[in-house]
Amino acid sequence: MARITKTSVTFCALLFILPYTPLALASPQASSTAIHKAHAGKTTQKSSSKTVSNKKTKNSTAKIRAKTPSKKATASRKTQTAPAAKTKMVKRRNSKPLSESRHAGAGQTAMIVKCTKPRKGYKQRCEKVKATAAGTTIASAHKQRVHSARQTALNTLMDQLGKPYRWGGTSPRTGFDCSGLVYYAYKDLVKFRIPRTANEMYHLRDAAPVSKSELVTGDLVFFRTQGRGTADHVGVYVGNGKFIQSPRTGRDIQITSLSEDYWQRHYVGARRVMTPKNVR
Repeated sequence: MARITKTSVTFCALLFILPYTPLALASPQASSTAIHKAHAGKTTQKSSSKTVSNKKTKNSTAKIRAKTPSKKATASRKTQTAPAAKTKMVKRRNSKPLSESRHAGAGQTAMIVKCTKPRKGYKQRCEKVKATAAGTTIASAHKQRVHSARQTALNTLMDQLGKPYRWGGTSPRTGFDCSGLVYYAYKDLVKFRIPRTANEMYHLRDAAPVSKSELVTGDLVFFRTQGRGTADHVGVYVGNGKFIQSPRTGRDIQITSLSEDYWQRHYVGARRVMTPKNVR
């Protein structure tokens, strides 16, 4: 009976130990490979976690870069916005001078104030003039006004032909001297006061000097016949190399050629009083 129990115990112990013997009897190489595999699994997990973290950091930096513009982009934006601001300022600055024509609406003509240089002792004179886009209308109107004034003066002078010379005369009833004839023809056509003597007319500030080759109808031509002052005789150019004058006592008002020897020798210059600035 005691033998049976011993054998049964040993048999049971063998049955309990047998399942664990393969691990114990396994070679050291197998155990090392198992350990290596476990270590490799851990490293792959770590590397995968690192790549995921790297991807996350790259995505986050890309988002930050997209949110924050680069220096070049900001500079280009500044250069694009700067001209726009300048154009706005230019528009505002250019809009200020239009205060003179602010009451002019659509379809209405704007007005511009023009002032002339005053003579010494006189006040400055200003007048409103219609403004156009190109200014051609104003220029043509000025030319037409000067042309009509020259024609009026010429008609007045031609009406005095044949009337006698009279020293100091300024009337068609009594006659004219040389400067009196010019004074009578121009006194109501220009903005300034016409002087009474030939020498004062020659030095008139509002009359521009003109060369002999550029004379036009209405220009004043001056001579020095007696050696008194710069000029002591005046006539009015009527075109084709001729001028109208009141010559001297005993002679009537007549048209004379500038090409005559006497007048060529005594010619001193010419002045233009009929200009857009001077004509009324």
